Amino acid sequence: MEMAHPDVGVGVAGGLFGGFMLLVWLAIYVYYAVAFMTIAKKTGTENAWMAWVPILNLWLMVQIAEKEAWWIILFLIPVLNLVAAIVVTMAIAERVGKPSWWGILIIVPVVGLVVPGYLAWG
Repeated sequence: MEMAHPDVGVGVAGGLFGGFMLLVWLAIYVYYAVAFMTIAKKTGTENAWMAWVPILNLWLMVQIAEKEAWWIILFLIPVLNLVAAIVVTMAIAERVGKPSWWGILIIVPVVGLVVPGYLAWG
């Protein structure tokens, strides 16, 4: 009788961890999409469904923030994307009647996850 190779257990553990991380990523994606769709509806921004589509969701955020279309380019440039995220989120916060400083929190690990929910339902 042959024994299983010792690396099989590592592969199974890696697969389970990868599956778990995929579920976490999907949950966060759905949360952000629902939150930004809700914010779009609150602000009367057309095409709230764009919150579900990558890249188009950036366009939706820029529209909600009432910024020019070229702001999307800033989201695609390292470092500038952090600045754009802060400025756009600050403008979104003001649009929904919340203090603009909430936009700064979008870049704080873990805390940044709360911001879209607060802006949508807080």
